[in-house]
Amino acid sequence: MRTWQTQDVSGGGSTAQAFLIGELEKQDPRLLEPMTSITAPRDIDMIPGGGWVDITSNVFVHYATSGNDEDAIGGSETNNIPIATANISKDVFKVHTFMETLKIPIYDELKLQQIGRSLQQILDDGLRLNFNKLLDRNVYVGISKTGTYGLVNNKLVTAQNVALNEAGSSRLWIDKTPLEIMYDINTAINYTWANSEYDLDGMANHILINPDNYAYITNAPVTAAGSQSILNYLLENNIATKQGRPLSIFPSRWCGDQTSKPGVGSTNRMVAYVKLPKRVNIDLPVPLSRIMQGPNTQGGSYETLYAGQFSQVKLLAPTSMAYYDGI
Repeated sequence: MRTWQTQDVSGGGSTAQAFLIGELEKQDPRLLEPMTSITAPRDIDMIPGGGWVDITSNVFVHYATSGNDEDAIGGSETNNIPIATANISKDVFKVHTFMETLKIPIYDELKLQQIGRSLQQILDDGLRLNFNKLLDRNVYVGISKTGTYGLVNNKLVTAQNVALNEAGSSRLWIDKTPLEIMYDINTAINYTWANSEYDLDGMANHILINPDNYAYITNAPVTAAGSQSILNYLLENNIATKQGRPLSIFPSRWCGDQTSKPGVGSTNRMVAYVKLPKRVNIDLPVPLSRIMQGPNTQGGSYETLYAGQFSQVKLLAPTSMAYYDGI
């Protein structure tokens, strides 16, 4: 067989080879972004609107009766009629202002437009991802530099340990029977219910656990027959569901993963709470928006300022939340 060889006599062989390689390359047109997890909208109600503010607030009222007869039962000779009173108070919460600038060199933008891409769009997507990740962290653990807390580490909630298994050797769910895991779930739900004067609106209906335990109860069957997972068994038979309040159980890396565990003694934490706006929420006074844009003639670029506001987690009823560690 004869072998043919070619050579670019002009000395541009490397350029020609690069051109041929480019012609034969099949390029995926998608721009592959970093993998991440944003779950805050699932686990808390976000209330939009309000405009640019420094703080947000909520007003609370507590009722009482003054006088010697707290039952307010009168008769024909009653001369000490109790008086109804109301004590109104206000709690204030911090608001965080997020600001970040996009700088788009016009030369780079024009080059990317020739291949069907926009540097403006790429950086815009990255900035919004950064904002969403910060909002996610704010919801679960707060912003440390501002001294705020989230759903998983709120200082108004006292952490407790789950019970030991029947053998008295472990608190881990992987070492417990389905009935023992159900006992832990019901203990947390009942704790919030009792602390809320047995008001059903104070009974936990939303539970977060670490991903490993969620995977375990999803895969492990209740019985050897394997007809039902532990997760479905828990969702169908807990005391909240039996009271007409469907329970949700979701995985959250903030409850414990390979790098960090928020529970006492670096253990996994179960967070049980009422997911209702009147029990816990955050405010979004200003959504992430383009605030101003202008050219920079010295740098040959366009610069855009983005800003938005979100509040710290507002736990309006601490009695409706419970932490149980060691699962």
